[in-house]
Amino acid sequence: MVSAVLLAAGQARRMGKPKQLLPMGDKPMIWQVAATACGADLLEVVVITGAAGEAVGQALAGLPLRIVHNDNWQTGQASGIRLAVTALDARAKAVLFLLADQPLVDVALLNRLVQKYRRAGASLVVPRWQNQRGNPVLFDLTRWRSELLQLTGDQGARGILAANPQCIEFVDLPSPEVFGDVDTPEEYCQMQKLWQRLRGNSQ
Repeated sequence: MVSAVLLAAGQARRMGKPKQLLPMGDKPMIWQVAATACGADLLEVVVITGAAGEAVGQALAGLPLRIVHNDNWQTGQASGIRLAVTALDARAKAVLFLLADQPLVDVALLNRLVQKYRRAGASLVVPRWQNQRGNPVLFDLTRWRSELLQLTGDQGARGILAANPQCIEFVDLPSPEVFGDVDTPEEYCQMQKLWQRLRGNSQ
């Protein structure tokens, strides 16, 4: 069975501005993302935390996770990605990057990405709605480890995706809602309502 890893960023960067964790009840939203990963067919789950690392670590204490703190997010996403890849067990064959601010991602989607990777022998697996790409992205480390370790600044992995379209296998989605992310408390409330509606729990 392939070893895969979740990277959930405690503080992501968008348009050059840091994004802080938003609360979900008495726990950060990252808890929901990490719990989803733990329920998927992933053998190793690593959470990379940013500015709120101590609080995140406390919130995730009851989950089977390995916490790695990165206090250098101001230098860009690449530092967190490099830290995550470096922290992996050398036997890990794949890495699954999942953003903590996209809470509608669920176990079913994570498993579909992993299954596509295994069955198709794909080196890059990306969810897609029509022509819109989203997260999470699964990388085969036997192919992409060195490229991920060479990222700098705020590149993230977008450059790798753009330069290697022929390597991408897509998992098609029925709607774009899973791509929604959260920047404000107002968006957080909207996302919670959408989460309930998608699961048939709206009142």
